[in-house]
Amino acid sequence: MYFAALLARTEDGWEASDTELDDVETLSDLADLAREASAEDDTVLVLIEQEDAWFGVVRVDGEDDPRIYVSDAAAAARSSYGEILLTDELLGREPGEDGPDLDSLDLDGTEDGEPASAEDDEEETVSAEAITHSPLGDGEILDDLGVSEKELRTLDAEDALSAIAEALGASEVLETVR
Repeated sequence: MYFAALLARTEDGWEASDTELDDVETLSDLADLAREASAEDDTVLVLIEQEDAWFGVVRVDGEDDPRIYVSDAAAAARSSYGEILLTDELLGREPGEDGPDLDSLDLDGTEDGEPASAEDDEEETVSAEAITHSPLGDGEILDDLGVSEKELRTLDAEDALSAIAEALGASEVLETVR
């Protein structure tokens, strides 16, 4: 089960909206979606979670490149939405460089981390060797908003988005779209 929401900072505080990521194929698409949520070039956070497995935060500040944080890179790599966040740059490889074949994984949006067959198990092993079960990205993504890198890294995937929203003073608006 996935949940995705946009939190846009306005002069009146944070505004939340749930969002469908079905038409989002790239990080650029996601950044464009975030920019559309802001009337001005204010900060927009895209919060994504897969229940009990991983969470991700994408921060878009105006026309700046998006900043990304993923709590568990290997779990996100097995996720259709996580695959959007795990760019070549974030994974530390050159565009087009061979890495784990994420397309070979069966990403149907219901992944639970259990391979369906021995062949899938072999593909999962290749993928797990290349991407570890550790946080990846900009750990300081929310520092200026009241969530330090240390706090971000210690958040449990189960309640991370609620904890982030609470630190931002946006828990009530996030809960309205949950």
